Amino acid sequence: MITAGVDIGSSTSKAVILDDRQILSYSIISTSFESETSARKAVDQALSKVGQISQEDIRWIIATGYGRVIVTFANETVTELSCHARGANWLFPSVRTVLDMGGQDCKAIKCDDRGNLLNFVMNDKCAAGTGRFLEVMARVTELYLEDIGEFSLQADEVIKISSTCAVFGKSEVASLLRQGKKKTDILAGLHTAISNRVYTLLRRVGITPDFAITGGIAKNIGVVRRLEERSGLKVLLPDEPQIVGALGAALFAQDKLSNQ
Repeated sequence: MITAGVDIGSSTSKAVILDDRQILSYSIISTSFESETSARKAVDQALSKVGQISQEDIRWIIATGYGRVIVTFANETVTELSCHARGANWLFPSVRTVLDMGGQDCKAIKCDDRGNLLNFVMNDKCAAGTGRFLEVMARVTELYLEDIGEFSLQADEVIKISSTCAVFGKSEVASLLRQGKKKTDILAGLHTAISNRVYTLLRRVGITPDFAITGGIAKNIGVVRRLEERSGLKVLLPDEPQIVGALGAALFAQDKLSNQ
């Protein structure tokens, strides 16, 4: 029983292929201006890793993410909130709180013991606490995005950053650099500010152990460590946190076939 989940995010598109609830393969590619094209490429890339399986062999496809409604070859759509809850709970059955930190928004999600969505809070009107914000800060500090989390943990002091707005934060960081402040100290302040802002979302939804982080920012050790310190909880991290939404979609597709 082969199913697929496709997650079209603002920065990346992901696909997961499942066979009887076992992950056969997955893919992560950059999202283009054409969501439909990105979705097809993601599925094709995932299929190419398995061999002997074509899209015709996939019995049900569910699309999720902000571009899900444009994926015309999907059989149905499910919100990314439900998919991240389901995917995280499948990977870690003890998970009850999920923080999905993506390219353009951040969502605090509460689920039950079966991964069903119970409640959520999100900040979709501001880039703070998102991948886009960190990309901007990486460019300003002239560092690779994948390195800034580790650099933030090497600080001698934490410089307070007053703005987590991408526009004003960029100007503030540039000013600190001109003053000769160390990049590690600035990054420590940025990561602390992001973590504090995101923590307010978690408090609003209510933090119930266990706690997992999904999305691309889960790969940023600076954010993860500070959220662990702030929450007092050990964060559960998927091996590949960016595919959790697509995984949840593929699991919903498995449920669909099982109930037919």
